[in-house]
Amino acid sequence: MPSTNSPTLRQRRLGSELRKLRERAGFTVTQAAGHLGVNQGRVSMIETGRTPLSADRVRALASAYDCSDEGLIDALAAMTGRRGRGWWEEYREYLPAALVDLAELEHHATGLRVALVIHIPALLQTTDHARALFRAVVPAMRQYEIEHRLTHRMKRQAILYRDNPLPYSAIIHESALRMGFGGSSVARGQLEHLIEMSELPHVTIRVIPFGTDYFPSTGQSFDYVEGSVPQLDTVQLDTHHGGCGFLDADAQLSKYRTVLNHMESCALDPAESRDFIHRLTHEI
Repeated sequence: MPSTNSPTLRQRRLGSELRKLRERAGFTVTQAAGHLGVNQGRVSMIETGRTPLSADRVRALASAYDCSDEGLIDALAAMTGRRGRGWWEEYREYLPAALVDLAELEHHATGLRVALVIHIPALLQTTDHARALFRAVVPAMRQYEIEHRLTHRMKRQAILYRDNPLPYSAIIHESALRMGFGGSSVARGQLEHLIEMSELPHVTIRVIPFGTDYFPSTGQSFDYVEGSVPQLDTVQLDTHHGGCGFLDADAQLSKYRTVLNHMESCALDPAESRDFIHRLTHEI
């Protein structure tokens, strides 16, 4: 298959995981190239995601690297092939690549856990709230930039409404619920929307109220995106209007899983959280 100069996050992740398998096997790039019967440049292009691979090729590489984890091998094989034409591809000309990659990452996820302190989770925002949020960005965006980001955000939410909706869990600090973007009417509509979403069987919303004794967070919003196997999980650090940071090292994944578990332990349970949000709607 011909190479691609602009691999997606998914393609880069496949290459990265193959590099990890090679390194665990104790192979240098030179040794891997000789074992596979290709040149070193070919191995480098595979590991940077610039060369699309077939599922059979991935299985051959896993065998050469003595990987016996069938679940991981199957998951990697499922990531092969050319870049798909998902709806997000139409935004590559208009938005930062990381935002486009995020939509693809969410589309292929098996579960999503998010934690936010200042903002409402993107997948739970109303159109009016999201528009008001984008209008508050500094430096100011042009109207067409706002609309591109707005439609992209709303289309991302489709994963919560499809036939096999994504299991979704959100931890939201009270400060995010009180921000009031767009004024009282928009803010009230956003809180009412959260209540409606919390009633869906695959959506769980927990609130951390002011005054909680223990709050294990640096204030950074993040998403924990679950892959088809734990090794393919990804942490996404969100800026809400621009680029995103993606983390997938084992130590980083372990750190953010721990943070999420601690945050859940100090949050209200889903029923209490729903009642809490309902009370806030009457204060606006």
